[in-house]
Amino acid sequence: MSFVPQLYDFAGKWTIGRLIEDRLSGQDGRFEGRAVFRPDGGALAYREEGRLALGTRPAMVATRDYLWREEAGRIVVAYGDGRPFHDFDPARPEARHACPPDDYRVRYDFSRWPDWVAVWTVSGPRKDYTMTSRYSRGE
Repeated sequence: MSFVPQLYDFAGKWTIGRLIEDRLSGQDGRFEGRAVFRPDGGALAYREEGRLALGTRPAMVATRDYLWREEAGRIVVAYGDGRPFHDFDPARPEARHACPPDDYRVRYDFSRWPDWVAVWTVSGPRKDYTMTSRYSRGE
């Protein structure tokens, strides 16, 4: 059986390596950076910072903010401004985020905890890519 994380198992610092395979543009992207999950009330505030390179363009600084909380045995992820993003059951870690006309699906893999992976598959008329993020405990 795979490890089933609880919300506070994510607390702390993480190193991220991300590959973006964009089938629509035919160009790949890479992100290298760090993330921190820090306590914020009964939730964890997520902040990632790093360098993102898309295709042949020069790398740029990239950041993301989310708020993770636990609710009825599920992990609920909101954007940094509080808008809903997605939620998942840690024992069956899959979710969908509808953003018409595009569709976002994520599958988390915690089988090698504390290393874990999030794979987003995005499809629709405007987007067609897979984004694989690999997390490992940071310093």
